[in-house]
Amino acid sequence: MSEKELGKKLDRCLADSAVKLGAGLGLGIVFSVVFFKRHTWPVAFGLGMGLGMAYTNCQNDLRYNLYVPEQDSLSLFR
Repeated sequence: MSEKELGKKLDRCLADSAVKLGAGLGLGIVFSVVFFKRHTWPVAFGLGMGLGMAYTNCQNDLRYNLYVPEQDSLSLFR
C-alpha cells in the first residue's frame, strides 16, 4: 500500500469516526432526555457504540485491500 493510499484511508477513518461518534452522542442525548429521565448512561452507551463501529470500520479498511479482478459478463452465467 502506497503512502497516498494510506493517507486517503486514514482520512476516511477520521471522517467516519467523527460521524459515528457524533451520531452516537446525539442519539444518546435524545434517549437520555426523552426516555431515561436525564441519566448519563445512554450518552456513554451511544458514544461507546459509535466508537466501536468506527474502530471496526477503520480496522477493516486498513486490513483488507479490496481488489476485485475483472470478469467477463458471460462467465457468471456458465
